[in-house]
Amino acid sequence: MTDAYRTVAGRAEASFEVQGSEFVGYVAPADTVEEAEAFIDEVRDLHPEATHNVPAYRVPAGEASSRRAPGEVMLREYQSDDGEPTGSSGKPALNVLVQQELRNVVAVVTRYYGGTNLGVGGLARAYSRAVKEAVDAAGVVEELPHERFGVVAEYDDSGTVRGILESTGVEFDATYEADVRFEVRVPVDEADELRDRLRSATSGRVGIE
Repeated sequence: MTDAYRTVAGRAEASFEVQGSEFVGYVAPADTVEEAEAFIDEVRDLHPEATHNVPAYRVPAGEASSRRAPGEVMLREYQSDDGEPTGSSGKPALNVLVQQELRNVVAVVTRYYGGTNLGVGGLARAYSRAVKEAVDAAGVVEELPHERFGVVAEYDDSGTVRGILESTGVEFDATYEADVRFEVRVPVDEADELRDRLRSATSGRVGIE
């Protein structure tokens, strides 16, 4: 079995005020850089008038790395101060994720300036607190490394494919167009067996990407 890793159980947020400034911390699971960046954009769109939206994430650096054991995985660690003084916000936010040994996770801290300068130390405490409280609200779980793949089936085979996916309990989304496309998220250790099962059940008619 591939070793488990620590991550947040789901999306969560936490908010508080410090000397008039409002801070809102957000966290979410993210398996890829693209998912992390999409969550950051989502929060920015939610708070277009905010003074700062400070991001930080720790996710696998690429498709190949996500298939390795945690001891070998190459994580991309990213943070930005988003206009705050250098080192006052992004790094403290990322440090919370590092210190709690969390990966496949993204955090964003939104700040609405309240008129009082907090100084580098005050900002660092506020940004780290926002991430800590959001992580606490989400809860921490142990998760197995996952991978994603697509399954394209004709309508006659789509019921068989859906039945197999539902019986195995994997996460998936289905799109019904000319054919039926399933986007599947499955633990790495179970992926090859699931692909083989789908091919066998449809006599090789499904396309797997």
